[in-house]
Amino acid sequence: MKHNSYFDGKVQSLAVNTSEGPATVGVIEPGKYTFKTGSEEHMHVVAGTLKAKLPGAAWQTFVKGQFFVVPAHASFDVEVAADVAYLCYYKK
Repeated sequence: MKHNSYFDGKVQSLAVNTSEGPATVGVIEPGKYTFKTGSEEHMHVVAGTLKAKLPGAAWQTFVKGQFFVVPAHASFDVEVAADVAYLCYYKK
């Protein structure tokens, strides 16, 4: 298991291997962040609400139980007003 910390510790995750492939389970504290992807990412909101601006799209709101997909080699913006928990699957 690997611990990841980004943005001065405001985004933290643990890397895990699942039956669906590599994934991270994490928490995002309130703020605005820009992430870059190396592979396709399937981001599932486990708790809370977040806004995401995906490549070529307008801002969208995602709540517990919803997910979005970010293509490989792209960047996307996230904004959260309260703590958010997520599960992210990395696809090849």
